[in-house]
Amino acid sequence: MIRIRHWLVLALALILLGSGLAWWKVQQYGFPLKPDMTDVSWTVQARIQLRPGEGPVKATLQLPSQTPNLGRLREDFISRGFGLDVQESRYQRQATWSVRRTGGRPMLYYRAQFYTDSARQDFAPRPQFPDIPALEEPFATAMVSITDDVRRHSADIETFTTEMLSRVNAASPREEIALFLNAPEFRGNRLEIVRTLLAGARIPTEQINGLLLVDSDRRAVPTRWLAVHNGQRWLFFDPSSGRQHLPENLLVWWRGAQAPVRIEGAELIDLHWSVRRNEVGSLSLAEQRAREHDFLLANFSLMNLPVQTQSVYAILLMVPIGAFVLVLMRNLVGVRAFGTFMPVLIALAFRETGLAAGLVMFSVIVALGLLFRFYLERLRLLLVPRLASVLTVVVILMLLMSLLSQRIGWEVGLSIGLFPMVILAMVIERMSIVWEERGARDAMIESAGSVVIAVLAFLLMTQPLIQHLVFVFPELLLVVLGFTIMMGRYSGYRLSELIRFRELAGRRG
Repeated sequence: MIRIRHWLVLALALILLGSGLAWWKVQQYGFPLKPDMTDVSWTVQARIQLRPGEGPVKATLQLPSQTPNLGRLREDFISRGFGLDVQESRYQRQATWSVRRTGGRPMLYYRAQFYTDSARQDFAPRPQFPDIPALEEPFATAMVSITDDVRRHSADIETFTTEMLSRVNAASPREEIALFLNAPEFRGNRLEIVRTLLAGARIPTEQINGLLLVDSDRRAVPTRWLAVHNGQRWLFFDPSSGRQHLPENLLVWWRGAQAPVRIEGAELIDLHWSVRRNEVGSLSLAEQRAREHDFLLANFSLMNLPVQTQSVYAILLMVPIGAFVLVLMRNLVGVRAFGTFMPVLIALAFRETGLAAGLVMFSVIVALGLLFRFYLERLRLLLVPRLASVLTVVVILMLLMSLLSQRIGWEVGLSIGLFPMVILAMVIERMSIVWEERGARDAMIESAGSVVIAVLAFLLMTQPLIQHLVFVFPELLLVVLGFTIMMGRYSGYRLSELIRFRELAGRRG
């Protein structure tokens, strides 16, 4: 029986959990994998122009509610001197502007921004089966004849609707269909005729009205669509062509055959629709999708933190990345360095000064501090006073470099105050001890190794793609932790050892 190693199971579980959560956020909510990615959004506007009477004025506008494939990012109501009341439920929304008295020709605006949301497929609740319309003769007999004939030439509600639409839209309709088309009650409204005939077969339907979201349309015209429920889900049909589909860019604005706006106490002069395409950050849209779909991790997103705190974590989240570079360089390559995490902290300091300036400052301060440390050795000071003295010298050296940088116009040197003073002092102390115990060669090797690891960690930690991935997908740190645990169990030869002993291996061969 194969014994499962606990550390391996833990590492694999962390890797799968972290990568799985990141993949879910990308696939389900569209979190971007690259920085500065943009997504498409549309701004739609309805403008109502009124000619008021002498009394109170009330204007009610139907508002977009649930729309398949689209989500609402924000909305604005613009009016001057009018009160506003928005009544909404999950599937029905309307705004009512009211004023006691107004003059001129007031304008009322509704503006909203929408984005693509493929996870949103809800449209309306499951409807009740409609009653058969009570039509007078000969319409009642014609309706029965039409529905019976269509039923014989169809297999289900989908094909029944398609067949009915093709007959109503035919260039030369049959006598029964022509009866409805010529009736003054229907005024040639083919969509209303189809809905009446489908109700005769007790099929639930609804007329939906909306705008096609295009790049730009300053004078958009609402389009009508037919929604049919087959007992399990809604099916959508183009009432003109009879084709079953719903355009992904169709914004459902209101439902039913009624007008989108209702006016009391005034005359409607104009109802103007417009659409404009915009570019918006993919990350903002992904956050909005996650919140609207009640994604648990959206409540714990770093985006919800204050800006100052976000800036701090943008740096702290890079520390595990630098630590993983340290693990690879020490355990796999075999590079020797001072301390455990000192190279990572040096790499963080390089973020403030820049790589070239940081290397110069690091070399100068460590070299001068090391000379002072050797001088302190002659004074035979105790450990703590010696470290405090080295730290004081480091601060003095940093101050001198800053003053000198200002004199020569080297602005990068002014950021030396952010360099970790304690780390520099410990590097000097550690280097001097190694120098005394194992010689100058080992001290220089470990010093060079620390710099090499710090440079590699800096180069990786300052990559915009890495910074973006870790900040947007902090769960990827679980992946880093899993690989770190795997590396912690590695006990094979290091790359440096293979190079050192290659001659010995050749002799044995």
